[in-house]
Amino acid sequence: MTDLAIPPFRLRESMNGIAEAPGKVWFFELAAAVIDADRCVRCGACVAACPTDSIGVNADDLPHLVKMCTGCSLCWDFCPRGGLRYEATWSPGEQEPPADWRITGADPAPGLGAVLERRAARVRDGSKYRAPAAQDGGVVTAILLAALEAGAIDGALVAREDPTTPWRGVPHVATTRAEIVEAGGSFYNQTMALAALDLARVGLGPDSRIAIVGTPCEIQGIRALQERSWHRGSSRVDAVALSIALLCTKSFDYRKLMVEALRDERGLDLAEVGKVDVIHGRMIVEDRSGAVLVDEPVKAFHGAALKGCDECADFLGRGADLSVGSVGSAAGYSSVLVRTDAGLEAFGRVRAELELAELDRPEALEKLDHLDKRIAGSSLRRPFDPDGPLFVDFEEHVTFYAGTDRAPVWRGR
Repeated sequence: MTDLAIPPFRLRESMNGIAEAPGKVWFFELAAAVIDADRCVRCGACVAACPTDSIGVNADDLPHLVKMCTGCSLCWDFCPRGGLRYEATWSPGEQEPPADWRITGADPAPGLGAVLERRAARVRDGSKYRAPAAQDGGVVTAILLAALEAGAIDGALVAREDPTTPWRGVPHVATTRAEIVEAGGSFYNQTMALAALDLARVGLGPDSRIAIVGTPCEIQGIRALQERSWHRGSSRVDAVALSIALLCTKSFDYRKLMVEALRDERGLDLAEVGKVDVIHGRMIVEDRSGAVLVDEPVKAFHGAALKGCDECADFLGRGADLSVGSVGSAAGYSSVLVRTDAGLEAFGRVRAELELAELDRPEALEKLDHLDKRIAGSSLRRPFDPDGPLFVDFEEHVTFYAGTDRAPVWRGR
């Protein structure tokens, strides 16, 4: 390890003494600045961006090289904790930011973002789209089922339970009604979802279309990748026709949350857990009968949260077609923010199957969004600028983070 901000490491010079072409950024540099610095949010954007399928996922659910890196820089460019200025992927909001927000510290993206419709919703009892295991109002599952039934999508990238590990979410491209229903409910560990966009592996053809249900950072990666279209190896970023963001302040490491905090420290048998939820700032865990096993402030579990989540100011999933969560609505309902025409079409397919109401507390969404931005403002070392360029140069990024608790960690290469 070295104390230099950027070490004297250049792969091609080490190999043959020939200076490399300017502008190259290698996976090793992404690893130093994000993965080894414990800032990775495990979205999988680097895997999806790699044009040579050189990046895989290791046993710790982290990106790693599986074959030679070409130094194309794309893994760096599209990483939401690396070169991607994630706030530049947001759609224009419903309110203009104050002209002097950089000086006054005002919220640079006030309101709820681009919203065509906002509703509290739940699937009606007896609806053909009602799924027993679905979270809150079951709206996300219903939207996916209706889209699949209408032929608007051929599948959906969702999280489902690992067949061998209780309550560990893993990415899965569901192509049948049964698979979508089975994936209802939430998992609170990140799954490297965008690493699962090789659709040929699940039998989907080159003209297939899918939906994705993910955290805001995963939607940021999809939006950026679709805006800069080129060959990307096996990942079918272009197939994503509908994006649904789950409202999110932070995600967790599976082992730290489920194994250490819940199983080891609180004595829970994970095989008997029936539901895990974060609502109104509390971590709620129930057994299969519905009895509450854990009801504690979510801050009691912050040690299990991913460090990189602190740098995200996108609680609302502003770049998605639809944003869905429980905040702002009564118990048993989902808050739904329809952001795009694609989202409006998808929501329209299930409208008749839903009980709809006005959002109970839209101010709760804005309050939590503002808090999320404030936390990000104290953790994000580069300038936060929704109007800035999409990409941040590696050298510029290192300058911002050098000497902080999030500085690159250079291991021997």
